[in-house]
Amino acid sequence: MEQSIRTQPPGPRRRPPTGAAGAAVPGPGRAPETAGAPAAAPAARLRPVAGPPAVARPATPRLRLRLPLRGRAEAPLYGRRRTGRPTRLTAIGTGVAAMLATLAVAGLDRLLFDGLGWLFGVGYLAVCFQLAVRVRYVDLLAAPISGPIAFALALLLLGPVTSSGVTAQVVALATGLALRAGWLFSGTGLAALIVLARFVAQRRIQRSR
Repeated sequence: MEQSIRTQPPGPRRRPPTGAAGAAVPGPGRAPETAGAPAAAPAARLRPVAGPPAVARPATPRLRLRLPLRGRAEAPLYGRRRTGRPTRLTAIGTGVAAMLATLAVAGLDRLLFDGLGWLFGVGYLAVCFQLAVRVRYVDLLAAPISGPIAFALALLLLGPVTSSGVTAQVVALATGLALRAGWLFSGTGLAALIVLARFVAQRRIQRSR
């Protein structure tokens, strides 16, 4: 220190210019700037390197639980939906249903009143009505045909027979049909009218389409 002071010539010390000092010695926390130069733009943010595209996962279907509601026409029942329509019968199903129902009514009348009277006739009307309503459209003719056959079969099996033999059974059948012709024609006519009405209605629906 002493040697450096002694070697300096006497006189006032020269100070560097203000601009040079400011350029040579930057202030704390600031970058050196040149005179007249615009301020440096802030550094751009670093963007992450794009990786491989994400694979779209297939959307898993959501399971919805539908509970059957009362009064709803299309409630699920054992994997099927009820449409509210009655069950349709085929031609064979119509014949079998007519025979079984007519025999059941005749047997009940025979058991209660020891004969085939008004109960048998009313039951035959109900059977003919149900057959005409529930038969399929393609098998409409099966309803008015199956009814009289079932009526005759019930008279043949459960009707009163005075004597044995084929001739006696034929006579008893003819007599029973003649005595109960009103019930027979009423039931058969009812089935025929319902079938005809269904046929006309279906034809009108097909023409309107």
